[in-house]
Amino acid sequence: MTVLVTGGAGYIGSHMVLELVDRGEDVVVVDNLSTGFDWAVHEKATLVSGDIGDQDLVEAVIAAHGVNAIIHFAGSIVVPDSVTDPLGYYFNNTVKSRALIESAVRSGVRHFIFSSTAAVYGMPDTIPVPEDARLDPMSPYGSSKRMTEIMLRDTAAAHDFRYAALRYFNVAGADPAGRSGQSTPRATHLIKVACQAALGHRSHLDVFGTDYDTRDGTCIRDYIHVTDLVRAHGLALDYLRDDGAELVVNCGYGKGFTVTEVAETVKTVSGVDFEVKLADRRPGDPAEIVAMAERIRTTLGWSPRHDDLEGIVKSALDWERRLHNRSAAA
Repeated sequence: MTVLVTGGAGYIGSHMVLELVDRGEDVVVVDNLSTGFDWAVHEKATLVSGDIGDQDLVEAVIAAHGVNAIIHFAGSIVVPDSVTDPLGYYFNNTVKSRALIESAVRSGVRHFIFSSTAAVYGMPDTIPVPEDARLDPMSPYGSSKRMTEIMLRDTAAAHDFRYAALRYFNVAGADPAGRSGQSTPRATHLIKVACQAALGHRSHLDVFGTDYDTRDGTCIRDYIHVTDLVRAHGLALDYLRDDGAELVVNCGYGKGFTVTEVAETVKTVSGVDFEVKLADRRPGDPAEIVAMAERIRTTLGWSPRHDDLEGIVKSALDWERRLHNRSAAA
């Protein structure tokens, strides 16, 4: 049994490959390397350089490797970019996901795990937000993910096909063993950007919006360590293999931190008082979004192991140092 990981050379995907290899799974990765890195893929996994929208390629990979499960990470993820390029996001995230789902059905792959997002909720009516909350995305990014969830639901109703959609809150940190981390140069993740500022790799940290209705005026987010996140995917895979029903779960810790609190934590952990600049709000950013995270615990038996903001920041800082040393040695 082989697991196909799309986008497995990227940030979360490369950690998923580590988790699967550590579990003893056979893994094949399809990644076009537009934002991922071939060196980030574990040596025990097979990397195929290609696009998930290429159905002939995907179906050939499934047949050649005996794939019986797909974990789908490939896609575009920057919310403000989706506002300026909605058609690009609908093509890359929705149209190509449709092609991948069709290839799975045609090839007899019954188990599919999808990398969804808390952005499907938009501005929630209640905090923490439950999985059955109203879905009202504020950005094309969130809408593109919501469309894929709908396709998965309808496909499961029509075919011998089961899926789990995991709605991520804010993913951060790096593999505790230092094997992978967030490596994209243009990454917009707050903790990564703050760590880069602390290490002098950026001149400052921009804070977008200080007039939200929150305790200090900056956005509140629920941060989850990437290792806890990919372990949830492994549990979801076990669940589907045990004939579990279709599943949608939030992936978060159920508590939120403001942008200012995160910046101060990075300053504390790094010991560097880097510059913070205040900027206008970005389109598509809700004021506060925090997970109600009971379903993932009760259904999958998941519990966090890295639920500590300072620990998340430390792992991210350690990875930034490794990444800088890697670049310097190249």
